[in-house]
Amino acid sequence: MPSKVALVTASSAGLGAACVKALAPHFRVVVNYYSRPEKADAVISEASLTAPFYSHDDKTDGPRFVALQADVSDRASIQRLVQQTVDAMGRLDVVISNAGWTRITDFMDLDDQVNEDDWDRCYNVNVKAHMWLLYAAMPHFERNENTKGSFVTVASLAGVRPSGSSVAYAVSKAAAIHLTRCLALVCGKKSGVRCNSVSPGLLMTEWGQRFSDDQIQESVGKTVLGRVATVEDVAEQVKSLALSTSITGQNIVIDGGIAL
Repeated sequence: MPSKVALVTASSAGLGAACVKALAPHFRVVVNYYSRPEKADAVISEASLTAPFYSHDDKTDGPRFVALQADVSDRASIQRLVQQTVDAMGRLDVVISNAGWTRITDFMDLDDQVNEDDWDRCYNVNVKAHMWLLYAAMPHFERNENTKGSFVTVASLAGVRPSGSSVAYAVSKAAAIHLTRCLALVCGKKSGVRCNSVSPGLLMTEWGQRFSDDQIQESVGKTVLGRVATVEDVAEQVKSLALSTSITGQNIVIDGGIAL
C-alpha cells in the first residue's frame, strides 16, 4: 500500500471529494470536513474502491484513510489539522488546499460589490488560509527525503480573467494564484517543495448549481470545446501536479477554452 500521505481540505463533497478519489491509488489520504462527517465517510467508502487492495493486517504504514474535522478558515484550526494528520498518518507529503468562499452577486453591479464582509471573508479563506496551511505543512514536508512535498492550491478562472460570483472573489483568486507562485519561489529555493495551482471554470458542484440556468448556459457558450470541465477533469490535473517532481510555480487553467 502507498506510504506517502496527502491531505485534501474541504473534501467531503465536490472537487475535494473527486481529488480524494483521484489520489487514493497513489497516497494514503486525509479527508477534511467542516460539519458533515457522514459525507466524509461516504467519500472514503467510494475512494476505497479505487485504492489498491492491501491486507487489513498490513498496517505498518498507518491507516489508509482518515477523516478529520477542521475549520480551514481559522489559522489555529489549520495548525491542528496538519498536526492531527501527521499524528494519525505518520507523515505528510502532499497538501491540496481546496477550501474557498464566495457570495453570488451581480458581477456588473458596482453597488453589489462593496460589501466589506465579502472582501474580508474572500481574502481570509481564498488567500490567507492557503498561506497558513502551507506554513503549517512545511516542517513536515522538509522531513521527507528526495521529493520533499507538493502543495496544490485550487484557484479559479475568475482569478485569470474578470468573471465569477463577485469582484471580491475574482480579486482574491488572482491573489491566490500569485501567492502560490511566490511560495513556489520561496519554498522551492529553500527546501525543494513544489507549489502549483489549478484554475477551473464553472464546475457543477453543489456551489456551482446555485447559478441560474441562463448563467450556466452562458458559461458553456463561451467555451471553445462546448463544455465546461468536470470535477474529475480537474482532479486528474491536481493528481498530476501532486505526482510531478519537476513542475512548480504553474497555474493550470481548466475551463474548456474560455480563457482563450
